[in-house]
Amino acid sequence: MTEAIPRDALHRFVTAPIRASTYKRLVYLLLAFPLGLAYFVVFTTASSLGVGLAFTVVGIPILVGTLIATTAAARLEARLAERLLGRETAHPRSLRRSLDTDDGYVAALRRFLAAPTTWTSVAVVLLKFLYGLAAFVITVTGSTMVVAMLAAPAVYDDPNVSYRIGGLVVSTLPEALAVAGLGAIGVWVVCNVCNALATAGGMMTDVLLSVGREADP
Repeated sequence: MTEAIPRDALHRFVTAPIRASTYKRLVYLLLAFPLGLAYFVVFTTASSLGVGLAFTVVGIPILVGTLIATTAAARLEARLAERLLGRETAHPRSLRRSLDTDDGYVAALRRFLAAPTTWTSVAVVLLKFLYGLAAFVITVTGSTMVVAMLAAPAVYDDPNVSYRIGGLVVSTLPEALAVAGLGAIGVWVVCNVCNALATAGGMMTDVLLSVGREADP
């Protein structure tokens, strides 16, 4: 049993670049920043507007609408985690059930505001921006470095290109092949880092949206 775990981990590491799931996770990471930015801009703009107009007729509806939109965004995040990461993920409480007005609008609003996932959805949306920014920097930087290293044999002798790795100038074929070899190793490293980062994002969404799930009727 204890030997199977390291073997499984080694197998996942070695096969990461050729597994379809790795590239689904890469899509998840690349979507994280634009989605996180959109969530952040819409939430901060709408909530600021709602707070500023809270003493007027339209302020409270704007704030409630912002929370509804935030809950819908968190549900989208849960679905993305399920589709692209292949993991079961908690969802926010159904808006249709929370906002059922059969027992009146006030009761529906109270039920919606009392649901823990109404507020943990806000955390999902705000943290998604920070997570997406980190994911974008790590994914793009790592991928760019690997591609540049793999391209060394093709560009090292180009008179229009000064190929450097840190302070080392790559000017011979053996040096270029050595750099490309490091780039090949980098492919495995970047793929596994991206897998781990995507897993962390899905776990964050699941943990936040699991709050109060046991008490949800």
